[in-house]
Order: sequence, then structure tokens, then C-alpha cells
Amino acid sequence: MNERFQTLVYGTAIALMIGWVFYIGRNVFVPIMFSVFVVYVILGLARLIGRVPLLGPALPQLVISILSVLIIALGLAMVVYTILANKDSVIAMAPRYQESLLAAVQRVAVLMRVEAEPTWTTLRRDLLSQVSLQRMAASALASVSSLFATVIVVALYACFLLVERTHLDVKILAIARSPEQARRIKQVIADINARVGAYLALKTFLGVLLGALSYVIMRFAGLEFAGFWAVMIALLNYVPYIGSFLSVVLPGLMAVAQFGSAGEAIQIMMSLAVVQFVIGNFLDPYVMGNSLNLSPFAILVSLAVWVALWGVPGAFLAVPITAMMTIIFSEFPGTRPIAVLLSQNGKP
Repeated sequence: MNERFQTLVYGTAIALMIGWVFYIGRNVFVPIMFSVFVVYVILGLARLIGRVPLLGPALPQLVISILSVLIIALGLAMVVYTILANKDSVIAMAPRYQESLLAAVQRVAVLMRVEAEPTWTTLRRDLLSQVSLQRMAASALASVSSLFATVIVVALYACFLLVERTHLDVKILAIARSPEQARRIKQVIADINARVGAYLALKTFLGVLLGALSYVIMRFAGLEFAGFWAVMIALLNYVPYIGSFLSVVLPGLMAVAQFGSAGEAIQIMMSLAVVQFVIGNFLDPYVMGNSLNLSPFAILVSLAVWVALWGVPGAFLAVPITAMMTIIFSEFPGTRPIAVLLSQNGKP
């Protein structure tokens, strides 16, 4: 009993120290993990291209890899361009949205029979202290300006990881104490590559599909910055549970600010919710299956933990990191119970 308690104490202390290192070094670790994320998407996409009937078997592996890299690079470039291209327009139009929101608040006040219709002055004084949508938009989007530099760093890391990948087997053989240990390490890495790579590649495909359908809905409804919101919806698809909610609510708030009434906003939100429901409950399970074998509760807990450590980037990385940890934990007797708890069916 004393030995087990001692092991538990040591394990908890080590976990807290690792968490502390991840927290203070988040500016270093986050780009590295995103680069691993990108490499997995590239390799997963290459495998999917290779399985395309007629086209896949006819293409050399080098051509498939180059094609996969070009597709991902084009996608990242489009995401960055869309965000940066809309930044100035959002800031410039914020005062008009502010007036639309004020008009909507005043109509609600009339319906609720509030004696004095609120103005921004009274709202600032009574509710928000200091509110300016233009200032808030400028502050929120100012950090987006550094997005381009971050993407460049991630792209560089990803390129070096792809190059280093060719020498991985030699390094494993040099590190391992025996051929059996080297075989075991390779098996763990192959398992991680297969499960996490397939998850990220398929999740990327579903995100693109979700963003495209949402763009059609928002464009048809006349919502401004439909392309920007479509990109955001595609990215939020990587965030479990909360991402679907935000993908409906945020464009709805934009619709209220633009149209000044709840009718158009409700129509847009209902249409987006239907798309989310169909893809999330029918297409997603059919395509993804149970590829990661993670408990829904474990996903929620991991989401909370990684958001606390790394903020918004942690929300995007929570599921892949937890899947990697589950596979690694399952290989050691001391940590296998943790892997069993994290898995959905008890068989990590």
C-alpha cells in the first residue's frame, strides 16, 4: 500500500511539473504542436489521395506527397488571407453594427415595457462600464495581425519534421536498447500515426465541407463577411462540442448586428444548426467511426485542461494530444489504467 501511495504521489508531482512547464512554455510548445498537427494532416491527406480509385494507384508516392503539401499550403494561405482581408472592413463597419445592436436592444426594451429606452450611455453606465464595438473589434483583430508570422513558423517546423521523418527509423534503432524495444517503439508510433493522422485528415475534410455549406447559407441570406465566417466555422470544427455551438451563435450575433432584428438571425442560426446536426450526427460518425476510441467525458476534461494551459490553441489541440497520450499510456503497466479510463470501450 505504501509503495502504491508513493507511486501515486510521485506520478502526481511529475504531472504537475510537466503541466507547469507546458504552461510557462506555451509560446514555444503551441507552434510545435500545431506543426505536428499539420504534418499529420498532410500525411493523412496523402493516404486518402493514394486510395482514390484510378488516380491514386497511378501516381508515384513522391507526387502524392507533393500534391498533399500543396493542397494544405493553399488551404492555410486562404485561411490567413481571408482573416487578414476582412480585418479592416470589420473595424470600419463596427460603428454601424453598434447602432444596429442598440436599435435591437431598444426594441426589446419596448417589448418588455421598460420606461426609458436604453442608449449606449445608459448601457455603459448600467451594464458594461465602457463599450465600443469598434474598439473591441480592433483589439480582438489586432492579435490576428500576428497570425501570418505564426503560420510561417508552423510551416517551417512542419517542413523540418517532414524531412526528419525519413531518418526516424535510424534514430529509433540507435536509441533503443534492443531490437525488440525498437520494434515496440515503431509500433506505438505507427499506431499514433494511423489513428491521429486519419482523424485529423477526415476532420479537415468534414470541416471544409461544413464551411462550404455554411458559406452557401450565409451568402444566400445576405450575411456580410460570409467567407470569413465560413473559415471560422471550418476551424471551429476541430473543437469538440463547443465548436458546433459557436459556429451557430457567432454568425447569429453577426446577423443581429447587421440586420438589426431577430427574424433573419433566427433563420440563419436554424439553417446553420441543421447543417451542424446532419454532419455531426450522420456524416461525421459514418466517416470517422470510432477512430480515436476516446470517452466523451475524457474529451471534455481534456478540453478544459488544455484550454487552461494553452488558451484557445489548446481547444484545437486537445483531442489529438489526448489520443496520443492514451496510446502511449496503454503501452506501460503503470499507466495502462489511465489509458483504460480515457478510452471509450475500455480497450485502448
